[in-house]
Amino acid sequence: MATQSPLGAYLRARRSVTSPADVGITVGGQVRRVVGLRREEVAILAGISTEYYLRLEQGRETRPSDQVVDALARALLLADDAREYLHELARPTSTSTSAGSQLDDVDQGVQWLIDSWPRTAAVVHNRYLDVLATNALAEALNPSYRVGVNNLISLLTDRDERALHEGWEGLCERTTALLRSMFGQRLTDPRLSGLVSELSARNPHFRDAWQRNDVSTSSTGVHVLRHPRVGRLVLHYARLPLPGADGQSIWLYQAEPGTPSDTALQRLTPSGPV
Repeated sequence: MATQSPLGAYLRARRSVTSPADVGITVGGQVRRVVGLRREEVAILAGISTEYYLRLEQGRETRPSDQVVDALARALLLADDAREYLHELARPTSTSTSAGSQLDDVDQGVQWLIDSWPRTAAVVHNRYLDVLATNALAEALNPSYRVGVNNLISLLTDRDERALHEGWEGLCERTTALLRSMFGQRLTDPRLSGLVSELSARNPHFRDAWQRNDVSTSSTGVHVLRHPRVGRLVLHYARLPLPGADGQSIWLYQAEPGTPSDTALQRLTPSGPV
């Protein structure tokens, strides 16, 4: 049997969390030995042979056609983010899985840019969610937004950070799903493997989310903080991938102008009112 590929592992995980009832399969009083769907049920729903689907899960087939991938996505009820991720796993890649030093090199112009936004908190992360650059407002907003900190580790293991985030459990799940989406075929990356092993041992929220193979490429939304100095902050965030930088993104946090959160955020601005 071939070593299970990232594609096979993903299919197996999503099959296990898809309910037969959700895809129109009536179980009744039948005793089932599997959680979720059986392999043959996925194959039937996707219009492929059970043997071919088995080869996909076992890693003996790693390059299904786009039509097959779309059929599997429909069978497993995948959302758009997950469907695109499945396509990525099914595409051959020559990208090295080793962590290159370019992941940590931030263009000086990027630092100048984020420093020019006194009322917008800005943080630059690599694909491991290490902080590579930050501005003054970001550090005032969250002490973990400082260069050298891994924000996935801090989010999952730091008690002060847990207290800072309203809806912390949901944030953990979304962040874990984002991490997976940023690696795709690079899931054998040594540093990622170490990070996953460490956090799986230390945090059940991460372990459960990682095992579900949830993915998310969401780049905008609203996040609420309970800041110890200025109180509750409702912030709008956006993720801006940096072109030409391998996996680097700028994360921006802003308050809606004229709101109490905007006033509170101005109090955190180093040159703002006290």
